[in-house]
Amino acid sequence: MGGRSWSEDPVPEGVVARPSRLSEVLPVADRSDAEIALELGRIVAVEAALVAYKSELVMGLAGHRPDALDPAPGQPGAGGNADGPIPGTSEFFVDELALVLNGTARAAGTLARDAYVLTERLPVVWAALADGQLDWPRARVFIDVLSTTAEGVAEAVSPTVLPDAVGLSLGKLRARLTREVLAVDADAADKRRRDAERAADVRVYPTYDGMSELLSEMPSPVAAACWSTIDELAWMRKHDGDPRPIGQLRALTHAELILRPWDTSRLAVTAVLDVSVPLPSLTAAGSGVGAEPGEVNGQPVTAAHVRELLEQLDSVCTGGLQAPTGGSLQISVTDADGVLLATTSRAELARIARGGCDEHPGNGSIADCGCAVLERPPPVDRYTPTPAQRRFAKTRDRTCRHPGCGQPVARVDLDHVVPYPEGATDCDNLCCLCRRHHRLKTFAPGWRFSLTPDGRLQVTTPSGVTRTTRPPGLRNRIEQRALPAAPPPPEEPPPF
Repeated sequence: MGGRSWSEDPVPEGVVARPSRLSEVLPVADRSDAEIALELGRIVAVEAALVAYKSELVMGLAGHRPDALDPAPGQPGAGGNADGPIPGTSEFFVDELALVLNGTARAAGTLARDAYVLTERLPVVWAALADGQLDWPRARVFIDVLSTTAEGVAEAVSPTVLPDAVGLSLGKLRARLTREVLAVDADAADKRRRDAERAADVRVYPTYDGMSELLSEMPSPVAAACWSTIDELAWMRKHDGDPRPIGQLRALTHAELILRPWDTSRLAVTAVLDVSVPLPSLTAAGSGVGAEPGEVNGQPVTAAHVRELLEQLDSVCTGGLQAPTGGSLQISVTDADGVLLATTSRAELARIARGGCDEHPGNGSIADCGCAVLERPPPVDRYTPTPAQRRFAKTRDRTCRHPGCGQPVARVDLDHVVPYPEGATDCDNLCCLCRRHHRLKTFAPGWRFSLTPDGRLQVTTPSGVTRTTRPPGLRNRIEQRALPAAPPPPEEPPPF
C-alpha cells in the first residue's frame, strides 16, 4: 500500500518555499518492513543523542546565569534560590528556559533538573545517551530513582546497573535501581518519601468539553482510604436507586465531601467562579450552533453550558441578566477585534441611559451630545492605580500575563510595564503579573517588557527570545472565525 505524497500539497498563498520534509528526503513508501524497523531503531538512538546534547545546551545556558546576578539577601527583591534545580544558578533561569522552549516553568524546571542530574551526577548514563546506547525512557528512570539520593550513591549505583538496563523493562529497571540504592543507602527510601510528601499538592487540569481533572497527591495509605470512602458512598447511592453511572456518582460524592453543602457548623468558604461570556450568547437563540463560547475560570465552555450554569445561579431570569446571590456582575465593552474599551456595571449603564452626558444633561440623548460617557479610565499623576484602572486591567488580563503563566487574577500585582515615573499610571502601561514575574521584570537583568495599546505583552529574555501574550478575547485580525459545519445530507432509506 503506497504512502501519501505530501510533496503534492499546494504551497499556501504568500509562502514562497518551505523546507524539505524528512519523508521527502527519506521516502517511507518504498521501504520494506525490515528497513522501516531498522530506521525506527536508528531514530531512537538519534533521539537519545539529542536529549544528551539538549542537556549540555541547558547547562551551558545555566552557566551564563549565575546566582550572583540575583539580588543579594537583605536587598530589595531578594528571593533566594535554595530549591533551584541547578545549584548556583539564578532563580530566574527556569523562567528564561521556559520562554526559550515556549513551555511552562514547571516543564522547564524538570528539564533543568534532568540536565543537571545527567551531566553532573550520572555522567555514565549521559554518555550512553550521547552514544545512542541507552534510550531516553530508561535514562529517565535512572534520573527519577537516583536524583534525590545522598552524595556518592548515584555515582556508585549507575555504573553497576547500566550494562543490563537495555535488557530490562522500565518497571524491572526501576526495581533493580531501588534495590541497589537501598543496599548502599538504607535511608534513601525514607528520604524520597519525605521529599515526596513535602512536594504534595492539589492541582486542576482542564480535560475536554467543559470538564476538568482534580489531582491530589498524598501518601498512599491516605489515598487508599479516600478512595474507599468515595467508592462505598457512591455505591450506597447506586443501591438506593440512583440510575447514573458509578463513575459519575463517585465524582459527585467526591465533590460533596469537599464542599459539604449540608454542614452549617463550619465557617463559610467562598468559591470564586469567574464566568465570562458574550452577551448575545446568553439568549436561547444565541446559545446554539455557531455561538461565541464562554469561559469559566479561564477554561472555554460552550455558550449553552454557560447559560445553563447562570440559570442555576439565578443570573439569567425573566427580569434580565443580574448578579448571582453573593456574587457580582461586571459588563465589559469591546470592539469587533475583542479590544477592551470599558468596564462597567449594570447600575452604571442604567444611570448613563437615564442621564446621558453629565456635562450636557439638556441634550436629551447621547447621540445628540456626541460625548463619550463610557470609556477606559484616564491616566493619573501618581504611582498607585485607581480602583477603576485596577478593574479595567484585571478584566482585560484575567491572569498573570507573563508567557506560560496562569496565576489567577486574584493573586497578581498590577505592575507598571515602564517603571513609574518614567512610565505613566495608565491602562496602556499597567498589566497583571504574579509576584514572581513582577520581581523578575523589576530585578532580573536583561529582560525587556513592552505593552501595546490593545493589551498585547511582549517579553524578551536576556538571550533574545521574544514571546507575546494576548489578552483573553483579543482576536488576531488575520484569523478567520470558524464557521459551523454544513448540515448532514438527508438520510435515504436503503434499497430493498
